[in-house]
Amino acid sequence: MDAASGATLRFLAAAIAAKAVVEIGTGCGVSGLWLLRGMRPDAVLTSVDVEPEHQRLARLAYTEAGFAANRTRLITGRALDVLPRLTDGAYDLVFADAARQQYPEYLSESLRLLRPGGIVVFSSVLADERLTDATRQDAETLAIREVIRRVRDDEELIPLLIAHGEGLLAALKRP
Repeated sequence: MDAASGATLRFLAAAIAAKAVVEIGTGCGVSGLWLLRGMRPDAVLTSVDVEPEHQRLARLAYTEAGFAANRTRLITGRALDVLPRLTDGAYDLVFADAARQQYPEYLSESLRLLRPGGIVVFSSVLADERLTDATRQDAETLAIREVIRRVRDDEELIPLLIAHGEGLLAALKRP
């Protein structure tokens, strides 16, 4: 994750005083660190990843950055298996940065998980010029285009496309 995207995540988490955040795709913990830095001091980041090694590295990064173990909840598993088990309307922010071909399903789950006034953010929506190249028809590109269309057309969402780095798509769930 580039610094501009990370700073954007931090800003969004701080702007809504996020207390409960879901991250889809733990990676090595970089985006989680940005989120934690913007969240309230008593907030909890729930991060889902299919790779236990990713979560081990993220846990180490969080500890080295000075975050207490009770600030994170790492769940190993496929996001589409884990997300349905999380509580409806209990989260302030959902950040997706995994399996881009599943972004439409992540959007559906995110809207269920978010409280009114919550924000969903999708990473890398502008990577590889996928939106400007009409000939691209791969599964990832089609899924990203579908998420952008759904967010744009949903009257319950206020969308924002942030065009720096690989691009972020954010949407506020109307209060």
